[in-house]
Amino acid sequence: MLTQIVTFLIFVAISGCILYGRKLIRTEKVDAVFGNPERAKGGVHWVIVGSSAILLTWLYYSWDIAKGFYPQSANELCQVAKVNDSLLGLKYQFPITERQFKSTYQIKNENENLELVKIDIQNSTLLNNQEKNQLIGFANSTINLVPLLTNQDLMEIDTKRQIDEITEEIKFLTSNFIKPDYPFETDSERATRLKAVEEQGGWSLVKVDAGSGSIENTIEVPNVAATDRGLKFHAAAQELKLISDKFFKLRNHNPQFKSSIKQIKDDVKAYRKSLSDSQELASTYAKDIVKIARRIEFASIYPPNTLNEMQNAIIEFNDALKTEQGGLRFIDIFLFPTGTIVASGDNCSEQGTGRWLPKPSDTFNKFVLMLKPSVGYKDVPLLWIELVDVSKMIGFLLPDWIADILPGEYPVHTKDGKVEQNFKGGVLKIVTGDFELFKVPVPYGHIWDSFMRVFLGLVFGIIIGVPLGLFMGLNRFAKGFFDPLIELYRPVPPLAWAPLIISVLGIDNSGKIFLLFMVSLSIMIISARAGASGTQLSKIHAAHSLGASKKQILRYVIFPNSLPEILTGIRVAVGMCWGTLVAAEFLAGTTGIGFVENVAKKYFQYEVIWITIFIMGMLGLLFDVTLRKLIDKYIPWRGKG
Repeated sequence: MLTQIVTFLIFVAISGCILYGRKLIRTEKVDAVFGNPERAKGGVHWVIVGSSAILLTWLYYSWDIAKGFYPQSANELCQVAKVNDSLLGLKYQFPITERQFKSTYQIKNENENLELVKIDIQNSTLLNNQEKNQLIGFANSTINLVPLLTNQDLMEIDTKRQIDEITEEIKFLTSNFIKPDYPFETDSERATRLKAVEEQGGWSLVKVDAGSGSIENTIEVPNVAATDRGLKFHAAAQELKLISDKFFKLRNHNPQFKSSIKQIKDDVKAYRKSLSDSQELASTYAKDIVKIARRIEFASIYPPNTLNEMQNAIIEFNDALKTEQGGLRFIDIFLFPTGTIVASGDNCSEQGTGRWLPKPSDTFNKFVLMLKPSVGYKDVPLLWIELVDVSKMIGFLLPDWIADILPGEYPVHTKDGKVEQNFKGGVLKIVTGDFELFKVPVPYGHIWDSFMRVFLGLVFGIIIGVPLGLFMGLNRFAKGFFDPLIELYRPVPPLAWAPLIISVLGIDNSGKIFLLFMVSLSIMIISARAGASGTQLSKIHAAHSLGASKKQILRYVIFPNSLPEILTGIRVAVGMCWGTLVAAEFLAGTTGIGFVENVAKKYFQYEVIWITIFIMGMLGLLFDVTLRKLIDKYIPWRGKG
């Protein structure tokens, strides 16, 4: 129901915003010429159109629209796929989906193989004439096997009877298949089937294990027929499988053929046994000829026109299958793009974008579950709030040595086994957070850990990089001294530093934060330096002429002129930090978005992988939008000279 509502709202939003946008264009000022930056301002309605189009594409190509509007379609297509899987072997024997009979192709192919073997034998310089004559004789005898199978007069009556029986079984199945009440299910059978349907769960349903609290999926596509139409296909698939097995067990081996192929095998066996070690090539050719003879033996080769009735029966059933699918064929064509539901035996799976592109509804459900502490991911929620006593924060911020430098001794227990607190012991409790005040909500989880690592790495990079960059932009000594150092480490990919930094500082937060600091530092230095060195000299002269000091020029001229470059550098640094952080959490981490994705890829949890990608994109967008708002509000002179 939710998918249906969202799909409807998307169409309404796209249509409404396009109409609104066209209306604005018609009322636009005539002098708003092409290239005027004013024309690019605003346009929230186009943002809605773009976002809605992306979501609609995701809904469509993940097959979530099919799931939302036709929840049983995958189960019914699964049963159809079972029929096609059972029918495939039979259809492959006839020019239905292929250009010719499979037996025709096999005869042609094996005859060509035998001719090539004869040519190789004839042209070989390592074989003597006697060996060549013997081997070519084996090849000619093998070629003569085929007419023994394709001769109508040599075909046994029992083989004809079995072919007729198989043909009648297919026709009988077709006549029953088109009946509305097929497969004539009893009440007890129906009750058993519906119970199995209830136990198997829904299509790509996400649920939580009651015992462990972990997230688990049901089977990808429910394979027990859940509808009457699906049951019809399922029953037909079972019968077709039995018919197909019966046909492929049948062999057109008349007495003449059996005698001839036995003679070839015996002769080749005796010939190979008589050869010496130096005649290995002749033995290999003889072995190859026997392999071809065995392929002919196990092939389904029959005289021409023998299987015409069976072919017509299969075509008739195939037409009935398409008719019985009805509207399901159009659902498959239009709502299952780039693929469909396929079957392998009794199991079904998605094949196409629906397999690797998770459905938004499933992704959202799993995302909500992973937010909860009772479920989470590896015992840690994605994002949650816990109540933490303020004393713990004080203990984290205050160093323990504050208590150590105070005069006096820490409390010592008395002979009664009691500990009486003194002033120094009380201070120690404060600096270690061993007391209670009041609790405040504090976020925690994988998302928060990654967010704080990026934020702290970025802040440290700004605090050190911006002043140093301004200094380098204003002082030739600073530029000459620091520039080689910055340019030496800046081109090195961050991941090249990761193993070294993590080895030295460990896999906890300090190592990752320092790595992100290194990433943001070089970007902020270059941005601040470019902003400072790009300040127009006329502005500096104007400030001098008005009596401004060096500090005033730095504060009111150079720094404001550098701010656009600095904030642009921050936007670039945010993207670089996110990419580096995820890779660092891939290498070594026990929490964080990168850790979640790394574990998810090992178990092919596509929904979780897409959730992490979406979270990274949204957090990056949040940073970027915030910076853009700050630029627009506090730097109105940006881009105006």
